[in-house]
Amino acid sequence: MTGLALGIDVGTTGVRIAAAERTGTLVVMSEAVIAAPMLDFGRRLQDPQIWWNAVETALNAALDKIDRSRVRAIAVDGTSGTILPVADDGTPLGLASMYDDFAEPGDIVRVTTAAPEISAARGASSPLARALPMQRTADLSHIIHQADWIAGQFSGRFDVTDENSALKTGYDPISRQWPSWIAGAGMSARYLPSVVPAGTRIATITENAAAKFALPEATAIVAGTTDGCAAFLASGASAPGDGVTSLGTTLTLKLLSSTPVFAPQYGIYSHRIGDAWLAGGASNSGGQAIIAHFSREEVERLTPLIDPATPTGLDYYPLARPGERFPINDPTLAPRLEPRPAEPQRFLQALLEGIAGVEALGYRRLAELGTDPLATIRTVGGGAVNDKWTEIRLKALGVPARLAASRHACAGAARLAWRGIDATA
Repeated sequence: MTGLALGIDVGTTGVRIAAAERTGTLVVMSEAVIAAPMLDFGRRLQDPQIWWNAVETALNAALDKIDRSRVRAIAVDGTSGTILPVADDGTPLGLASMYDDFAEPGDIVRVTTAAPEISAARGASSPLARALPMQRTADLSHIIHQADWIAGQFSGRFDVTDENSALKTGYDPISRQWPSWIAGAGMSARYLPSVVPAGTRIATITENAAAKFALPEATAIVAGTTDGCAAFLASGASAPGDGVTSLGTTLTLKLLSSTPVFAPQYGIYSHRIGDAWLAGGASNSGGQAIIAHFSREEVERLTPLIDPATPTGLDYYPLARPGERFPINDPTLAPRLEPRPAEPQRFLQALLEGIAGVEALGYRRLAELGTDPLATIRTVGGGAVNDKWTEIRLKALGVPARLAASRHACAGAARLAWRGIDATA
C-alpha cells in the first residue's frame, strides 16, 4: 500500500487539505471555512485559535476518507507575513498580526533605517516592524509565522520556521541567516525562530497529536512555506520564465527566474526553493476587490454575460480598501473604480480587466528588474475556474497558458511533505 503526505493550506478565509501520493496524485481534498471575521481596530488582527479550529475540521474530514495508517508526512503553508507571539509551549500571547496589517510609523522607520534597500522586510506591512512591539509581550518565547504555529500543533516545536515564511521578517536567503542589521532595527535575535529550507524534516509527530488524529507515530512533520510558494509548487511549473498567478482573496505572482530580484520599493522579493528562485509579489487586489461589490452568487450569475472581446475601456485599479503592496508599494493608494457603468455585468468585467492589468504590470515589473521574461502562465486559486476572466487575462499578458497540475496550494504543501522524508517512505 502506497503512503500519503498531507498538505495543509491556511488561507485568509479558509483551510484546504490534500492527501497526495508520492507521484503527486491527489487522493482526497477537504476544506473548512475560517468562521470568525477579521478583527479590525485600525489594524488587521485575527485570533489564531480559529485557524486551528478550521484545520481540525478539514483534517478530520480528509482523514475520514482515507486509511490513516498510510500517512507518512505533513507540511503546512500559510499566508506570507502573518505573525504572532507565543509562549514556549506555543500558547498565543495575543492576536495574530495579519499579512496586510499595518506597522507603527516609528517601527517602520527603525526597520527602513537599518535594513538594506533590497530587504523584503521593508514596507508599510513589514512583519519585522510589526514584530518589534511584540517583544514587550510578557512570557514571550518566540515570534513565529502562521505556518509555523499550525505545524507546531503537530510537532510540538514553536522555535523553527522555513526560509520562505522568514523572508519578510528580515531573513537573508542568499547568506541563509538572520542578518546582523536586525539588531540595529531593534529586534532581539533571541525571539526569532531558527530557519531551515522549505521541505526539511523538523520533527516527528507528537504522541498527543498522533493519538488525537489516529495517525502513525512515525509521521514526519516537514517545514512548509508560504501560500504563494505552495501554489507554485502545486502547479508543476519548472522552467525559467514559467509564471504562476494565484487568484485567491489576494493576487499573488510567482515567476521562476535564474537570478533573484529584490526591489521592496515595488513589493518584489525572491524566495529560495532548493536551488531555484521564485521572484514575485503579492497584491492587495484580487478576489477581495470583487467580493467587496458582488456576492459569489452574483459573480457566477453575471460572468456568462461578459464579452471579453469587447473591453469596457475603463482603467480600474481594484482594491477592497486603500493600500497596495505590489506592483505598487503604497499604503495610501486608493482604489480606482470610476466611472461605474450602470450595467452590473460591465462593472464586473471592468473589475476583472483591472485586476488583469495589475497582474500584467507585475510581470512587466519583474522583467524590467532583471528576471527571465514571462514565457508561460499557469493559474491557481479559486479564480482559475473563471473562463471569461482567463480570456481577459491572457489578452493582457500576451503569453500562452499552461494547465496547472493542481490549482490548490495544499497540493504544493503535500509535495513539500514528500521532500522531507526518504524516497523509500
